[in-house]
Amino acid sequence: MLRVWTFRAGWRLLKSNWDGGAKLLNSSPLTSRCYSQLPAQGSFGLLFDIDGVLVRGKTPIPAAKQCFRSLVDKTGKYKVPVVFVTNAGNCMRQTKAEHLSHLLDVEVSPDQVMLSHSPLRMFIHFHKMRVLVSGQGPVEEVAQNLGFEDVVTIEELREAYPLLDVVDHNRRPKDNIPPTKGLRPIDAVILFGEPIRWETNLQLIVDVLLTHGKLDKNWSSMQYPHIPVLACNMDLLWMAEAKNPRFGHGMFLVCLENIYKKVTGHELKYEALIGKPSVVTYNYAELLVRQQAESLGWTTPVKTLYAIGDNPMADIYGANLYNQYLQAVRFSKAQNQATGGVDSQAGRTMTSTELGGASGLYSAEEDLPEKCSSILVCTGVYSRDQQELPPDTSHTVTEQRIFHGHRDFRFDPSLTQPSFVVQDVKDAVELVFQQEGWPLE
Repeated sequence: MLRVWTFRAGWRLLKSNWDGGAKLLNSSPLTSRCYSQLPAQGSFGLLFDIDGVLVRGKTPIPAAKQCFRSLVDKTGKYKVPVVFVTNAGNCMRQTKAEHLSHLLDVEVSPDQVMLSHSPLRMFIHFHKMRVLVSGQGPVEEVAQNLGFEDVVTIEELREAYPLLDVVDHNRRPKDNIPPTKGLRPIDAVILFGEPIRWETNLQLIVDVLLTHGKLDKNWSSMQYPHIPVLACNMDLLWMAEAKNPRFGHGMFLVCLENIYKKVTGHELKYEALIGKPSVVTYNYAELLVRQQAESLGWTTPVKTLYAIGDNPMADIYGANLYNQYLQAVRFSKAQNQATGGVDSQAGRTMTSTELGGASGLYSAEEDLPEKCSSILVCTGVYSRDQQELPPDTSHTVTEQRIFHGHRDFRFDPSLTQPSFVVQDVKDAVELVFQQEGWPLE
């Protein structure tokens, strides 16, 4: 119960900062300059995936630049709320914003960028714990920026315990074995993204879990469940410059889960799974959309979110799952109004994992959008050349017997069925503006 309460408290803290006029999430002054103060009232926002939609590796998709020219006015200010929702997490938001600004030839603020780990700001119960972080890039800086105060990296762990990392013979201690330095016990493990040396991270994370964070102790599967594990980015595959998809962090999680079960006989348990397709990711993105709608001078609520992605098992599944959540909220509110009762468990039909780590997290009284529509583009993981999209939602974009989603998510084939399928992101934006009756130029 403490975890659920503190998680909800973190969400309310972020929301109160926004409601009180404060800058949300350490936002930069770019936000107010990035948005066009148009008199027209809008009612929609755009959520863009990045890899496979806007870029392939470091190469921009040509349609992306064309599309963003129509999303800004002559002064370069945005016409509608835009948030970039990516499962990447190996950098800071500022870095990703600068990268996107360069690629798209428009100004992108860090407040428009949501990385897979961004919702960890709300997990305030863990911020004072001693956490081990796994991934690549500036993971220690990322963790500290999210609010974690006591961070240990995998590299610090292997330096403190030099006998643990021995798969690579060239990294084994030579001649004189250096002494063990020892570290204070680790309270939780945070998995930001796929590491560079999988064998090292898999070995040391399992060591931490089987010693309950005390690496001076012997392995024991008796202390179960293990210390908390929070994982970001569940993508099994992602699209770079190569012709075929590449392994993502979801593949690393599959390895870790199976190694842990093979050694202990127990299932690896997650305190939270964050990033697409979890509901918490979209709730967080919606808060950013609301902030930007206010910057536009819109006084009416955003009614529709359009989520544009290339991966049926992450982008489309997640957007449809969030839409399912929104419909549950609306149904719950209608029931409450009819009966005069109170029901804050609008998402109760979903698992705790699908909600992002805690059930009953959001109040049905939140002024949420009415729906979230999913738009699938054919420039990334999904390609019309390789897969034919079935018209019947009882079938799926991929074979029903193959589920690329995470182990702890239900496989509902209908959730892989997009609201719309278009060739590229330019077509997607044109479709949205047509749906909303807005001129692009």
